[in-house]
Amino acid sequence: MNMMLLSRAEEIVLLAVWQLQENAYGVSIRERIKGTTGQEWSIGAIYAPLHRLQNKGLVDSVEGEPVAERGGRRKIFYRVTEEGKHDMAESRRMHESIWRDAPSLGLEKA
Repeated sequence: MNMMLLSRAEEIVLLAVWQLQENAYGVSIRERIKGTTGQEWSIGAIYAPLHRLQNKGLVDSVEGEPVAERGGRRKIFYRVTEEGKHDMAESRRMHESIWRDAPSLGLEKA
């Protein structure tokens, strides 16, 4: 099984889906990303990487029950697949390896 290189947006969205577990849907993913990065992402900035992750087989989706507050529409919930978990682990290993021997940037707080 070869790891797929992920864009930074794909990696952030994939990790948010993993962190949210059974509560990962568009709005909750967007809120999680804002909470962890401090940056506001448009809903399109969430769904574009989500669809690419689905096409790569790293996440899958399931429709929830109709919700009255949403006019009877269903939420689409996302979850990380086994292949997605493997790619996340490999991506983390790669990041740690790349940064391990990098010289200090001199910006670290004391």
